[in-house]
Amino acid sequence: MKLAILSRNTRLYSTRRLVEAARGRGHSVRVLDPLRCYLRIGEDGFGLRYKGRPVCDYDVVVPRIGASITRYGTAVLRQFELLGSHTPNPSDAVLCARDKLRCHQLLAAHGIGLPATVFGDSPDDTADLLSLLGPPPHVIKLVEGAQGNGVMLAEKLAASRGMIEALRGLYANFLVQEFIGEAEGADLRCFVVGDRVVAAMRRQAPEGEFRANLHRGGSAQPVRPTGAEQAVAVRAARLVGLGVAGVDLIRSRRGPLVLEVNASPGLEGIEEASGLDIAGAVIDFAVAGHPRPRRRKAA
Repeated sequence: MKLAILSRNTRLYSTRRLVEAARGRGHSVRVLDPLRCYLRIGEDGFGLRYKGRPVCDYDVVVPRIGASITRYGTAVLRQFELLGSHTPNPSDAVLCARDKLRCHQLLAAHGIGLPATVFGDSPDDTADLLSLLGPPPHVIKLVEGAQGNGVMLAEKLAASRGMIEALRGLYANFLVQEFIGEAEGADLRCFVVGDRVVAAMRRQAPEGEFRANLHRGGSAQPVRPTGAEQAVAVRAARLVGLGVAGVDLIRSRRGPLVLEVNASPGLEGIEEASGLDIAGAVIDFAVAGHPRPRRRKAA
């Protein structure tokens, strides 16, 4: 089968592993930089070119779209979809996952446990907004962020107000959440492929840090999630529309809470922690889902 991986860097661990897994299974695979793809859209068909040459007839597209290029990258992915390519993570699902507020609203509407979250625009409402959340500490997050970037902890009410004022001055979109102290700086990354959690790791924040992201110096060890945790992770990924997702959970007194649903979860940490071929599972799932549709006419 002919596969494309949308990635800006062929040397990234996750990209390399997906290429190795695809080729090891006998598939033809090419890495395409989404920023070098450009589109033609017309009533006579959809066109897609890459570095001056037409792109067509890719059976499966696996997106590895970074947060900084979400809008352009998902437009390219959507064009592949319109041309008949199958993807395990559709463009609309990637967009939903990247918008933390939209994602939280969707999950909460379907009864998925989350940290209490507030969102508001006017400075006049800040005091009442924070009162809806309860006493500090508060976690303040940019609506679009990744790898722990744009996530801050305010331990006092004055600090919460100061951070909120600063972010509003920068015209940033952010939300504020309750801090789950009993988690003690740890979370669970559940790697969902299709209808199951294929691997999971417990990430622990380093001393003096509350973010457990590996990019922030966190440590990881393999863990077997409970049945309830696995069910929440799979359901969260399905509700967002992702076939492949990294679902971050936190253990609380009221059960597992979803922190984030990641549309481009990294493979390095989870493969090292679990010792499993996660890249192979992603490729197998992506290929198995190919419906072999009739392709749209290329412009």
